[in-house]
Amino acid sequence: MEAQTCKIKSLNISEKKGTIKTPRKELKLNLEGIEGDAHAGKWHRQISLLAAESIKSFEGELGREINYGEFAENITSEGIAVHKAMPFDRFRAGNVELEVTQIGKKCHGDNCEIFQLAGKCVMPKEGIFCRVIKPGTLSENDTMEYLPKTFRIKVITLSDRAYHGIYKDKSGPLLEKLSKDFFTSKTYLCETSRTVIPDEKELLETELQNAVNDGYDIIYTTGSTGIGPRDIAPTIISNFIDLEIPGIMDHIRLKYGAEKPNALLSRSIAGVKDKTLVFSLPGSTKAVNEYLTEIHKILMHSFLMLHGIDGH
Repeated sequence: MEAQTCKIKSLNISEKKGTIKTPRKELKLNLEGIEGDAHAGKWHRQISLLAAESIKSFEGELGREINYGEFAENITSEGIAVHKAMPFDRFRAGNVELEVTQIGKKCHGDNCEIFQLAGKCVMPKEGIFCRVIKPGTLSENDTMEYLPKTFRIKVITLSDRAYHGIYKDKSGPLLEKLSKDFFTSKTYLCETSRTVIPDEKELLETELQNAVNDGYDIIYTTGSTGIGPRDIAPTIISNFIDLEIPGIMDHIRLKYGAEKPNALLSRSIAGVKDKTLVFSLPGSTKAVNEYLTEIHKILMHSFLMLHGIDGH
């Protein structure tokens, strides 16, 4: 896929929040945002971006020319509809790298100088917010590369019989498909990697650690979650993760166990290792469908929390 780029038309700062920003030829960025700008700080909305195309479109509604910075955007860009970006996407210009954290915002109405002067504001719908991942210097007319987030998922099937070819693994491929379908529906890119291993402690530990080292966003295991003598996944994963997320698996067991009590025997576990979400699922395709239906409801909010982004 050819990289998308946009040009910085204007760089703008203000010393107070809710006020029009004034242009600068160059801005210095540190890990708290733009030096000298009111929005800098240890939070997720350090820097705001707005496309010049959005401003031009809004001029027709206001019936007058709008200056760059008038909507309090730090960076006025041209060439990409930046409001179509998604949280966790990135923009890179030279050494500087920004991560998208929020699309749009709540309008403050009469409490905002911009709203008072313009009567309307485009930022709530088409402005985006970022935080600094790599600091440096931005200059007017710099080119920024748009880097859409690709979620990476590792699927590990635990099954002695599937590993030895006695039967075909079905739950692993289903996990891959449903995961790709989910992220595609959210307009994200998704890559998956799948492996089948026997129910062996050392092999699972190695696969889990390698996946975290390789920066996977999610690890799913399927199989080996019951109470049989070879069902090892929950114990190994419990020792591997930094913290457990008990609520999601308890909810799933109770929801499906109400009709089929055997579902209550599952010891499936969820948790976090570094910045990776880890879920162990039962080995049947039916269970994979049921579990992912519930997991997908909390998945994006989990990522926001995990990366310190206030998604409320």
